[in-house]
Amino acid sequence: MEDMAIASKLPTRVSVYEVSPRDGLQNESAQVATHAKVRLIDALLDAGIARIEVGSFVAQKWVPQMADADEVCRMIDRRPGVTYAGLCPNARGLDRALAAKVDEIAVFVSASETHNAKNINKTIAQTLKAFEPVIGPAVEQGLKVRGYVSTMWGCPYEGDVDPSRGLELAKHLIGAGCYQVSLGDTIGVGTPVQTQRILDLCAADLPLEQIALHLHDTRGTALANVLIGLQGGITTFDASVAGLGGCPYAPGAAGNLATEDLVYTLHGMGIETGIDLEKLWQAGQVAEAIVGRELPGKVHRAGVRSLEK
Repeated sequence: MEDMAIASKLPTRVSVYEVSPRDGLQNESAQVATHAKVRLIDALLDAGIARIEVGSFVAQKWVPQMADADEVCRMIDRRPGVTYAGLCPNARGLDRALAAKVDEIAVFVSASETHNAKNINKTIAQTLKAFEPVIGPAVEQGLKVRGYVSTMWGCPYEGDVDPSRGLELAKHLIGAGCYQVSLGDTIGVGTPVQTQRILDLCAADLPLEQIALHLHDTRGTALANVLIGLQGGITTFDASVAGLGGCPYAPGAAGNLATEDLVYTLHGMGIETGIDLEKLWQAGQVAEAIVGRELPGKVHRAGVRSLEK
């Protein structure tokens, strides 16, 4: 009976937003070849990933790993029913995104001033001003726009962050035209009680379908925070295959929540994702091969076992 009570509070289906080709690879010091990035994207699509961030349209001097985002978009095998997204910080980035024919773009801001300055070289106010020629025009051109609010659980420079600051930014982005805002535990400091407080705060002002969670597993708490999100009605979670990634402007940030770990857990709870876990595990092997080092995802390292009873 207790299992049934828990299950009754959970969604029946979750949307996984795959960020490894962008957020996962941007932290790699060695340049990953364009064809290798395309190979990874193809493997993820083979597994059933339907929402994927394929690159970032930022200046090469800031994130050299993403310099070939335009070429990646030209080379990938477009498949029906898949949303291809790209990070887009300014009007120049929007021009590139439109030329690359992505389906949606994402804009990003931090809840802490110091991280925002390190990440974007702007104040928060300047960042929001820079979004004015991006979000509205993108929507007018038929693109969907997603927002990221980083460091909402804590900042590597400032420590604790008042979540109400992140909420105000999320509300601003939604008001400007973003269809969804992904709240980020950028350095992986969040615990379930903290996550509950943040979600209670945000859900009071924003519809649940406009909230996603972007969790890093630095301290092994990402899945515990996912469970809090699920129980609170969140149905979109960002993840990176095999735990690939981190943040170049957040010292100590380990990899994102591994997509395999997320999907394994969701499927074990009877929650549908539309993703083939075995093929997803194979995509993780591709990710490890192209970066040339062992990746930290738990299912990636342990392997997939049957969840059938």
